[in-house]
Amino acid sequence: MLLRSLFIGALLCGGATLALAQNPGAPLTIVVPYPAGGPLDTAARLLADGAKAQLGAIAVENKPGAGGNTGAELVAKSPKGSNQLLMGAVATHAVNPWLYKSFPYNPIKDFKPLVLVARTPNVLVMNAEQAKKLGINTTADLVQYLKKNPDQLKYGSGGNGSIGHIAAEMFKSLTNTKMGHTPFQGSAPALAALTSGQVGLVFDNLASALPHIQSGKFKALGVTTLSRDKALPDVPSINDSVQGFNVSTWFGLFAPASLPDADARRYANAFTAVMQSAPGKAGLQKMGISPEELSLDGFSQFVKSEYNKYEFLIKAAKIKIN
Repeated sequence: MLLRSLFIGALLCGGATLALAQNPGAPLTIVVPYPAGGPLDTAARLLADGAKAQLGAIAVENKPGAGGNTGAELVAKSPKGSNQLLMGAVATHAVNPWLYKSFPYNPIKDFKPLVLVARTPNVLVMNAEQAKKLGINTTADLVQYLKKNPDQLKYGSGGNGSIGHIAAEMFKSLTNTKMGHTPFQGSAPALAALTSGQVGLVFDNLASALPHIQSGKFKALGVTTLSRDKALPDVPSINDSVQGFNVSTWFGLFAPASLPDADARRYANAFTAVMQSAPGKAGLQKMGISPEELSLDGFSQFVKSEYNKYEFLIKAAKIKIN
């Protein structure tokens, strides 16, 4: 009887060990380095839900702070096997390294790029009622108003060193106009401030601003890329009125550099499949985003090129954060 009990116990222990060996590890977590409600957060939750059939349950955690640096550093320095991914962006991997005198991670060496999720223009928006009151219907109207009324409008942004901040400073430089800057912790609070009239205008990414434009709350004056965007076919490029203006934004999924290549391929394939699926395409298009096709090596080369590009742009705009 004792031998039989020991035998059964050994089988049970062996079964438990086998089950643990087959466990791929803790559930994946996508860290979004900005507040909830923005486009990175929305996209992360869309991808997490769509990929759960292939990768298991995926949590999404918002870790805002320092223009995205707080969440990015958390993933960059996460212990090996922690199963954390980052919804990184142009700010965390191309802009911020050139803005901060002391930077907490290496955006190239500390990460393994998985898949590019979106490349979108920013769009210059005003509160529709205020724009009407001031007689501002175009970018040229805004420039004329600012020249006649220096420092009468403040612009909001998603934070010091954000693309919205850089775009506005570039706009000021190219038009020789003056505006004050009110930074916020992310896109959502900046747009809320525009809605309430706390700030007069915002250069925000199209995915965040589009619902407000479509509802009539915001007046879109121009997109920040050289060509128009199909989501706003009637809105011209700012470059049509302000020669030399060209800024875009992007975001995508990154893993810590320690992630094995086999896992990186598995994750990249799973998230790409979500983006190319009918529900995935519909969810992204609702945000004004078309699915991207850059992953792994292609995305890695893109990140390096953007890193070099923004070194030039930021030095030209003379923006620096202590």
